[in-house]
Amino acid sequence: MPSRAANYHALSEETFIERAAARLGEVYGPRRDEVMRRLMTLLMHQRSALDTSPRPMWSERDQILITYGDTIIDGERPPLEVLDDFLATRLNGTFSGLHILPFFPWSSDDGFSVIHYREVNPKLGDWQDVRRLASRVDLMVDLVINHVSRDSLWFIDYLSGTQPGRDYFIEMDPDTDLSMVTRPRNSPLLVPVSTRRGTRHLWATFSEDQIDLNFANPDVLLEFIGILLYYVQQGARLIRLDAITYLWKEVDTSCVHLPQTHAIVRLLRAILDFMAPGTLLITETNVPHNENMSYFGLERLGLPRPDVERQGSEPPEVEHSASDHTDAPQSAPDEAHMIYQFTLPPLLVHTLTSGDATILSEWARSLPALPPGCTYFNFTASHDGIGVRALEGLLPPHEVEVMLELMHRFGGYVSMKTNADGSDSPYEINITYYDALKGTRRGADAWQVERFLCSQNLMLALQGIPGVYFHTLTATLNDHGGVERSGKLRSINRRRWPKEELDELIDSRSTPTREAFTSLKRRLNIRASEPCFHPEASQRVLDTPPGIFAIERGPLANGRRLLAIYNISDTRQPLEIDELNDGEWYDVLKDGKSWSPHPDERDILRPYRSLWLVQP
Repeated sequence: MPSRAANYHALSEETFIERAAARLGEVYGPRRDEVMRRLMTLLMHQRSALDTSPRPMWSERDQILITYGDTIIDGERPPLEVLDDFLATRLNGTFSGLHILPFFPWSSDDGFSVIHYREVNPKLGDWQDVRRLASRVDLMVDLVINHVSRDSLWFIDYLSGTQPGRDYFIEMDPDTDLSMVTRPRNSPLLVPVSTRRGTRHLWATFSEDQIDLNFANPDVLLEFIGILLYYVQQGARLIRLDAITYLWKEVDTSCVHLPQTHAIVRLLRAILDFMAPGTLLITETNVPHNENMSYFGLERLGLPRPDVERQGSEPPEVEHSASDHTDAPQSAPDEAHMIYQFTLPPLLVHTLTSGDATILSEWARSLPALPPGCTYFNFTASHDGIGVRALEGLLPPHEVEVMLELMHRFGGYVSMKTNADGSDSPYEINITYYDALKGTRRGADAWQVERFLCSQNLMLALQGIPGVYFHTLTATLNDHGGVERSGKLRSINRRRWPKEELDELIDSRSTPTREAFTSLKRRLNIRASEPCFHPEASQRVLDTPPGIFAIERGPLANGRRLLAIYNISDTRQPLEIDELNDGEWYDVLKDGKSWSPHPDERDILRPYRSLWLVQP
């Protein structure tokens, strides 16, 4: 396992009880004490099976690969075994962590409609395969907490009117006015279901096969706490809360980010800090940027916005060790450790296709200074599409329309959501990230590989922990055949690679797959050894012309700092950056050689060129 800068200590039992009782009071009111007794019985029964000793938190070495369990297939071999072999032979030491997308038995949505939460899909392998991967890298596991498959035993219980599932779902009169509910889809919100008691209408945020669970029933919450702890016992180091935004429902509200939802996230955080300290909680909330930030709890804590000149306070001594996180006061961060940086994927597409980094620079300057124990999960692509809701309030609507039209030209699709007035609006772009950067607004060009690699180099340098989707690593093209076979737009970016074909593309000369794979692997290995990329190293956005994006990471306690500079356009750009005149710089992307502008192109940065310059 990679070394990290700080240990994360467990909450004391006294502190945990105080926090858990407060959170349960926010959710269940007068039932708090009853639920608290049941919770403590559950936890004490499980605690002996968990390691409560101090664990390391994070460092610059943390980099996470995101993949389905069967992204690589090799005959009859269990796909999880094939994945383990690929990590060992092709990516040994490159990634500190692995996010295996839902590997449980499922009925739809490529795993996000779970049938059995405590089983491994036998088509992928078994728990032994999962534990073997967890012994190699830090494992991220999805807690698909908002909804469950219609094929689950809980739903079968509901249909027959038997426990425990009878009260696990949300019945609603179809005449209820639900127009205020924020929708991520354009499918009906209520699904008619035939039961022994007649037809009932159930809440289904995402699809008729994904039935929302009723967390107003504490039995549901306790069930998921047990599932959470089971995943930790199997080796999970990071827990991803899928679709957590929509967890709590209240008529006459938007049903997103409700106080009870935040209270449950904070409760799960307290449980992990008490039962398995160092296990990290990450929230997946594909919503506008400021709403996404709420899962750090910054507004509730009254933490200040960042100074526009420099984010962060005193730089951490990340080369050695930082202060341990002990029982923090009640005002310390106690919600998510990490949030998905949903603004980054579409904003980078806009930046690199327009050749203008102005909005990207403004957004990066606006990011709040994060307290210790909180960081971003940066990514450009995932199993879902490129969400566009995060651009609300950042990018003018006409600029979003221009980008959507360009993505259509590059072979992509656009998924829609239903608004309160019944109209539809764009929710996400369905396209591979490689093909999203096929060209500029003028159309496709010869710079696709360079533009794509620039996007990844930029993401890797930002404050936080990077996540790299497998199909980014392989520069996968749009899978239109997969869309035709499944009838689902998201299949365009969920290709299954035959191992023999993938090996051939990686080992052949002059293929985009080889160039992307070898280049990204090299950059990831460089990043993992650079202390300025520690998640807690400060970040400052530099003043640059529109064609350049640049940040400073650090300085660290020993004075080391790094400038990450990018030409985000298809034309040469002047290097008009004052910081470059401040002493001698070394380019870590060029094996640490002393850097100076190219003698034939002095003070000019070539199209899509990246610089990682350090000053030891």
